[in-house]
Amino acid sequence: MLAISGVLGFLLFQEKTETDKQSTEISIKARDLAITHSRLDSISRELDAKIAQVQQLGGNIEELQKLKVQLEADNASLLKTKNVSIAKYTKKIKEYEAILTQKDEEIARLQEENGQLTNQNQQLSQENTTIRTDLDNTRRSYSDSVSTLRTSNQELADKVTIGSALRAENVRVLAVNKKGKTRSNDENEYKGKRVDKIKVAFTLAPNPLTKEESKDIMMRVVDPEGAVLSDTETGSGIFSFQGRDMQYTYKQSIQYSNNRPVVEMLYTRGQQYKKGKYNVELYAEGFKIGQGEFVVR
Repeated sequence: MLAISGVLGFLLFQEKTETDKQSTEISIKARDLAITHSRLDSISRELDAKIAQVQQLGGNIEELQKLKVQLEADNASLLKTKNVSIAKYTKKIKEYEAILTQKDEEIARLQEENGQLTNQNQQLSQENTTIRTDLDNTRRSYSDSVSTLRTSNQELADKVTIGSALRAENVRVLAVNKKGKTRSNDENEYKGKRVDKIKVAFTLAPNPLTKEESKDIMMRVVDPEGAVLSDTETGSGIFSFQGRDMQYTYKQSIQYSNNRPVVEMLYTRGQQYKKGKYNVELYAEGFKIGQGEFVVR
């Protein structure tokens, strides 16, 4: 019995020793597996950071993306495989770390190149700003010169236009009765019943700046109350003078020549003139060229 008890005791001790050994091995393998998994996760995060950094610097991330896919596959395989070779994964981890170290050098090179490009861009930007400022100043100077020249040309054109204006001299207003007989006196005063028509006669002064061509002359007859005699049936209408529309009593086209032509404008009103003083104004080509008056008694 003692012998049997001794044998059983030895077997139990040997079994316990073996169990403890296996338990220890499992614990070590679990620890190594956890450490390996943690290192792979750490490399994965570092790899993500490297991809983002290289992409931001304008580098090629294709190789890093492929490495990321391989790393994720290795990490998944580590968790699924029963008989894991930690030594195999330790070797892969060293390869990953070597590649990351290599990428650190590439990132440093890209940062240096980007720094140089940034300095060049800043220099070019400053040069462009200087050139743009110079161009703006030159353009502004040219614009001012053109504006001044345009103003001078306009002033000269205005002076030429004013200088070329017609001028009516010796304006006389004559009365014409129903029989067609013309009456005149120094005072230009006429009896109302003897005024059927009025004839406005004047001489156009010579002007070498005025073109010898057909000219429209507008006549305004203003009655004693300040109203313009106007009737479309007798040739009245509207013309523009100094930016505003004005009525004219009668219009006549004449052929201007530079040899003091005499102009006669005959106006028929169609009704008797009331008593009072009448003003006669003459206009041509946007200018008032003369005036006269007559009185109806």
